[in-house]
Amino acid sequence: MSIYVGNLSYKVTQEDLSKVFADYGTVKRVQLPTDRETGRVRGFGFVEMETAAEEEAAIQALDGAEWMGRVMKVNKARPKEQKGGRSGGNWGKNSGGYSQSY
Repeated sequence: MSIYVGNLSYKVTQEDLSKVFADYGTVKRVQLPTDRETGRVRGFGFVEMETAAEEEAAIQALDGAEWMGRVMKVNKARPKEQKGGRSGGNWGKNSGGYSQSY
């Protein structure tokens, strides 16, 4: 499982985030998604810790904490949702692939 960390400064680095979470246990991985066009950090990230107990301790301590001038939102990450409409599941069942509603 991983931890979602939101409302981060756009200047945060993976090393910064790793240091903050290291106070609560072993950090296995840190991910900071970036904007495709600008390359800038998007203001949220994900942290994986060694154990569930370490994750829970970090969540309890850091959710709502102020860091780098922002109040962090820290909770368990939800599994990535499958986006609909891209699989082509119904494409081609109607004439021309378009749905008809009259």
